[in-house]
Amino acid sequence: MRIIPAIDLIDGKCVRLTKGDYDTKKVYNEDPVAVAQTFEKQGCRYLHLVDLDGAKAGRVVNHEVLEAISNATDLKIDFGGGLRTTADVELAFACGAKQITAGSVAVKDPDLVAEWLDTYGPERVILGADVRERTIAIHGWQASGGVDVFDFLEKYVQRGIRYVVCTEISKDGMLAGAAHDLYRDILQAFPRLRLIASGGVSRIEDIEQLATLGCDGAIIGKAIYEGHIDLAHLIG
Repeated sequence: MRIIPAIDLIDGKCVRLTKGDYDTKKVYNEDPVAVAQTFEKQGCRYLHLVDLDGAKAGRVVNHEVLEAISNATDLKIDFGGGLRTTADVELAFACGAKQITAGSVAVKDPDLVAEWLDTYGPERVILGADVRERTIAIHGWQASGGVDVFDFLEKYVQRGIRYVVCTEISKDGMLAGAAHDLYRDILQAFPRLRLIASGGVSRIEDIEQLATLGCDGAIIGKAIYEGHIDLAHLIG
């Protein structure tokens, strides 16, 4: 299973939120490039990079940070936040993203995301399923999309999606364990999905359980920054 550290960006700085609440913002480092380089030195090959400013603004904001990290590391970056148009996606790829994550736009404009799947291929487009009580949330988790997560996934499986990042918002930043039951149910319903778990991963045992469930990857954020998980030990 892939271990994927996360960098969330506000004002070009490395931050974390709790349950997606922007008022809980905590700045961990003002140099996300240095953070990414540290992840790479610890053995990571992947990076989950989220433009929280972009998610709120509805357009890509921190593309220069994406480009700087891409130029300074060999990490395979998946980028999300503020991707609403094909021009946004082109910008992300031009700045070094290997994959993009379609979140709010996948709820609001599924035909556009289907176009992206056709144009770029299912290896480069990740579906972002941000979930609160098994209902999809949008716009940086500030609003409900009013869609059941299983109905949402079913439509995109039919459209050819392969990768899904599923974040249980109530778990995010809480360091209280991942949404194992949700991920188990998703994988039972859609066994061919390459499911990437996000939210609440706080210890090695969480990662082991996610691997046992069959998750393709686990995104880890606050647990790294707070010292609960040692990446070098985990990957080494």
